[in-house]
Amino acid sequence: MNAGEKVPAKRARRGAAPRKPKDAGSAGAGPPATPASLQGAAGPSLIRVPLSVRWRDLDAFNHVNNSKFLSYLEEARLRWMVTLPGEWIDDNVAPVVAASHVNYRRPIAWPAEIVVELFVERLGNTSLTIGHRILGREDDTILYADGNVVMVWIDKQRGQPASLPDAVHNACMKPGD
Repeated sequence: MNAGEKVPAKRARRGAAPRKPKDAGSAGAGPPATPASLQGAAGPSLIRVPLSVRWRDLDAFNHVNNSKFLSYLEEARLRWMVTLPGEWIDDNVAPVVAASHVNYRRPIAWPAEIVVELFVERLGNTSLTIGHRILGREDDTILYADGNVVMVWIDKQRGQPASLPDAVHNACMKPGD
């Protein structure tokens, strides 16, 4: 895919009809995010987080530095986890990123408003693979990046994988499971 191309709506929406973007304002970090109710092809959609690109996110080529894409994804994951009803972290168990994969599809210029979508790709006993997409907020057929992150919950004392907290497991289940 060339840097200037748009993703066809069919592919960008994973087979669903294109959605109209919601007016979410343009505050620095964006408005509070709410869990998404739509379900992606790979699994339940977890959240859509609107974010504003900041001047400090740019690199010498005048587009968002690749490391900032990871910061946007981290912000979306944290916003999702704080919406969970119940504990997702405590004194004994905490999540860590075991792997991160980002396909950089096109550069993000400034100024820009983006949205980060998170969805379940795989739900395990001690880990969760969260798929992600960074899209244009005003035109969500523009795909800036996609990929996934594997998160593992770790027993802090033993340094070994621990069972997913119930709050995380329940939030990631497909309806009817």
